[in-house]
Parts: sequence; C-alpha cells; structure tokens
Amino acid sequence: MELAELTALLTPEGLRLVDELGAIESTDGVATAVSRLRAAGLAPELVSAAVGQARLRTRARQKFGAFADRMLFTRAGLEQATRLEIGARHAGRFRDAGVARVADLGCGIGGDGLALAGIGLDVLAVDADEVTAALAAYNLAPFADTAHVQHARAEDVDLAGADAVWLDPARRTAGHAETTRVGAGEWSPPLDWVWQLAARIPAGIKLGPAFDRALIPDDAEAQWISVDGSTIELVVWTGRLARPGIRRAALVVRAGAAAELTGAADADDAPVRALGAYVHEPEGAVIRARLIGEVARRIDAGMLDPRIAYLTSDAPATTPGGGPNPFVQSFRIREHLPNDLKALSRALRERGVGTLEIKKRGVDVDPATLRTKLKLRGPASATLLLTRIGDRRVTLLADRV
Repeated sequence: MELAELTALLTPEGLRLVDELGAIESTDGVATAVSRLRAAGLAPELVSAAVGQARLRTRARQKFGAFADRMLFTRAGLEQATRLEIGARHAGRFRDAGVARVADLGCGIGGDGLALAGIGLDVLAVDADEVTAALAAYNLAPFADTAHVQHARAEDVDLAGADAVWLDPARRTAGHAETTRVGAGEWSPPLDWVWQLAARIPAGIKLGPAFDRALIPDDAEAQWISVDGSTIELVVWTGRLARPGIRRAALVVRAGAAAELTGAADADDAPVRALGAYVHEPEGAVIRARLIGEVARRIDAGMLDPRIAYLTSDAPATTPGGGPNPFVQSFRIREHLPNDLKALSRALRERGVGTLEIKKRGVDVDPATLRTKLKLRGPASATLLLTRIGDRRVTLLADRV
C-alpha cells in the first residue's frame, strides 16, 4: 500500500466502501470488484485500496477471527503478524510478571498491541514505516486511552516509562507487499542492539523458528511455538519475563487447545531401539527446542535412528490421563513395503489405497511427485512413512492414530 492509497482509504467513503465489499475470496473476486467499482467512476487509488483491504480482511480471519473485519492491513504486515490467540498468550505472560506498561517496538499492523491492550496493559506501539504505523493507529483506536502509536525507529524511542518491551525485529526488506529475508546484520533494529536492550529491561523477542540457537543468551528462556502442525515462531524471554529454571520450552497449540513442554536445558536423546508397533513424529516446536528425549521418556519410546526425529514404541503415546499425547503425531505401523517405485505402486493398488498421506525424514523425496508417480486408486486411505534406519531406507505403511 502506498501513501496515496492510504490517504484514499482513511476517509469515511473509503472505510464504508471496504465494509460494503465484504469478503473477497479469490483473485477472480478481486478482478470483478475492481471492474465494477471502476465502471462506477470511483478513483483508481480508492478502488485499489478498498478492494485490497477487503481481500486482506478475508485472509486475516485465519489469524484474527472476527476482529479482522474492523482492521486494516498491508500484505507484508498480515503475513508477519502474530496470530491473535498466540498474542493473547504472550500478553498474559507480561501481565503475570507484574508488567503494566509495554513498549511494542516494531509493532507492525498492531496485532500484538491489540492483545496487550485487550487485557488492560498500557502500550506504546512503535513502527519505523509511516504507512504501517498509520494502520496500527487505526487498528488500536478502540484502545485509544491505553494504546498509543508512534512513527519512529525503535532505537530512537524514549523507554523511560516502560516496564518491559516486546520486540519483533524486521527480518525482511522494507515494503508492504513482496519482501525478502535479510541477514541478522541487516535487521531493523539490529540484533546486537536488541540483545543489549534485553539485558537492561525485561523483553519478549519474536524471532523465526529457525533462528541460530547459538545466538540465544544463556540466561534467557527460549520458547518455540507450533500451531496446528506448523512451527510459527521462537520467542526469547529475558529478565522477569523468563520463568525461573526454564531455558527451553515447546508450546503446542492444536484446535485452540494448548500444551507446553519445558526443560532447564536441551534434553538428552533417548536410546535407539528397534522399530515397534508405533512411530511417533514430535511436533516441530519440540524438535526445535531439542526436547525430543523428554517426550520419548514420557511415552516410553526410543529413537528410530539417532540422526532422525522419529520415535518408536510398542504402545500408543498417551498422557497420564489416557488421552493422546499432544507433543507427537502417532502412526500405527501396518507393514513394510518395497522401496522400489513400481513394486510400491503395485502394493498400494493391491491394498486399495487411493488416498495417501506421505511423510518423510532423512530421504530425498518430493511427496507430491511421488504421489503422482504411484498412480493411486481405491477406496482406502493410509500414511506412508519414508525414512532411514541406520544405512537402510525403509518404507512403512501406517495409519494415523
């Protein structure tokens, strides 16, 4: 979004038009809306801005639910925004630590600020991009008494009144649409500055889940987060926001239910054991946090191979209460199948498998290409696990538990 589009959008006519457009579900819907509004004589900047916002609001419902219908976005801002349910959990940590005033440095479109202000915290939301800061101000307007937005660089903000900071360094090139990742030396604010600030004031720092673990301060808590099977972020907590005795944490959220695994350090891996009746795939947050060994001991499982993040056991993975363990996805093994493509295809047809989930670790296979080559047909469904045990490649037919 350019400044001219923002100016057109932030008018009674522009905002009313976005509301009237409602949900736009596809690129065809975008083209239809643009043609209709241009034919009605509306200005190009207004049409572009309003239709773009209607499309972004539709996409944003996955992260913000019904709140998306009163928010404004840039494409890059939406992609980088924290999901509201995760932002609410972060906000709760600030509140539970006795924090009353938070400086949200690199606030983007204001998603985290909404969560912070929504539980009664005072928020100073700061962004270096003028358009993004303006959108944050609009999105935080319902909390005008407690949330204030400033267009500035994080490094230039007076933090004298803040009890803690939330930092989301820009890890991509500047822009509101297409952006590319940059190295830590080009982040805004720079990573060295972030660590120096976090050593002086309690901080929560949002990073990518693949962030170099060697750069995490020894006295900080590192919490990886998975939502519905995707590992979405790492948050480094410092000062009183870091929980005593916890240096590694894996927060797993599925269908709104959350479970967390914590440790004082990386967990030692469990011993390797022979393939049992079940194979378990740890959640991405568990793998990133290097707490696989802790999960293995909880479900009485061993490593299938020391280099591969699959566990195996003879019993299902359950919690002490008997429910499914939230930290792994489990598969009941039916049988070994051939590795050869033609033999594998024939075996699956003989078993009537027409719907196949393909999972792989430790082997160079493109599941989408393999599925096409297998020429599946039949009413049955199954999961195919492709991996290695030692130097041997194995193909396992399984059922998701």
